[in-house]
Amino acid sequence: MQIAFINLIGTSKFGGGEKWMVSAALQLASKGHDVLLIGRAGSKFTDYAASFGLECLCITKWQKATGLYLLAIARRLSMQKNEILICNLNTDVRSAGLAAKMRGTPVILARHGSLNYSKKKWRYRLSSKHILNGIITNNQTVKNIYAGYGWFDDQFVKVINNGIVIPEKIDPHDFASRYTGKKIIYSAGRLAEVKGFNFLIEAASILKKTRDDLVFVISGEGKLDSELKQQAKAAGIEESFVFLGFTADIYPFLKGCDLFVLSSILEGMPNVVMEAMAMQKPVVATDVNGVRELMIDGRTGLIVPPKDPEALAAAIEGIIDNPETLTEFGWAGYERVNREFTMAAMGDKLERHLKQMLRVKKDN
Repeated sequence: MQIAFINLIGTSKFGGGEKWMVSAALQLASKGHDVLLIGRAGSKFTDYAASFGLECLCITKWQKATGLYLLAIARRLSMQKNEILICNLNTDVRSAGLAAKMRGTPVILARHGSLNYSKKKWRYRLSSKHILNGIITNNQTVKNIYAGYGWFDDQFVKVINNGIVIPEKIDPHDFASRYTGKKIIYSAGRLAEVKGFNFLIEAASILKKTRDDLVFVISGEGKLDSELKQQAKAAGIEESFVFLGFTADIYPFLKGCDLFVLSSILEGMPNVVMEAMAMQKPVVATDVNGVRELMIDGRTGLIVPPKDPEALAAAIEGIIDNPETLTEFGWAGYERVNREFTMAAMGDKLERHLKQMLRVKKDN
């Protein structure tokens, strides 16, 4: 198959959707398919893809500003006779997706890990019905919400759970050298409102009132960087709430921490929870999309309501001092990921789905 992925997200942004596209491309390439990734020149997305040797078409700032990037994309898809285009952003669908449809690309899909369409916005309905041949999502919750819109039949949205490659050997980050005698609570994600780090800061403030042996460490960057740092400073916990900035490889930090926390108020299928479980770490996570498909509450960690710092603090305190529970949760999480959420399994499901989409299109 000739497959192209397009993701024109901003140059400084990088998250689960971008990681999924690269991982999916690598899996399909390993199966002998021709894969192309399209993104902005100098973006974290294209740089990350290129680091694995994947072929990239980089759209310059000038091309994007003038709209000439559509011609470049259409020409490249025609040259390579691409059969499938997988879009990330809604704007990718309405621009590159439309261009691909006009040049005759058989299958045009969107990949949405979280809810990207609003029932009230006619342009989303128009693009989904008249440009796309289907949507790929990574969790049943999103599929159910889309189904309620009534825009398309039940087969239009396909659930393919995320997968990860569990590294064979990871050296844990040495937190003890800097935070001697402290227990490390780690989190990672974009510093954006949907990640709920403001609630994690509130939870840390609650715990700080009765104990001083906890250090919260965050990997990530984003537009709320200065705001969150100011919140931590105002709460008097800036010494025990550490922002690392962008971290290319979070596995050493996951391996070295005592507990991983997801404080999000909106997610798709959070890769970072799988990655923490893969490192045999217990997880405290908010009850957002995809979490209950990954975790088993009370067995691999604890699930708490979103936007509830008191519940978050109580869950952390409830297990952080019990090494046996931390170990049991961590091992159960590892076994679950290793059994049900491998990258190979995801790649197989994706390949079967894409082949089926092409068969259906050709039969029609």
